[in-house]
Amino acid sequence: MSDHAHHWGHEVQNALMPLGKELRHEIPEVYTAFNALHAATMGAGALDKKTKELIALSIAVTQKCDGCIAAHARGAARNGASRAEVAEAIGVSILMSGGPGTVYGPRALDAYDDFAAGAPSA
Repeated sequence: MSDHAHHWGHEVQNALMPLGKELRHEIPEVYTAFNALHAATMGAGALDKKTKELIALSIAVTQKCDGCIAAHARGAARNGASRAEVAEAIGVSILMSGGPGTVYGPRALDAYDDFAAGAPSA
């Protein structure tokens, strides 16, 4: 784990939370449907939850979505992904997105480190 004291993942989530709550209040049906899709997609199946979180994190990097990066870095940490697994998933993101992956990939690793620091041991 890196030795810097950034809390990038938490910072992003804390900044987005009030905005998301406000929009959720305006369009609750959309958020209910999205949450159902999330639950149906991210539950264990042929792929375990950790693998799905690594895939989602990799896609989040290619899509340059800071909120998605934070959410799936947290999910990867909570589901027992190692720093090496996260780094390799980010490597795939860099392959698939080129230069932007070299900008958003480090953010993803930093977010993972942030959440892994508080994650229960697997």
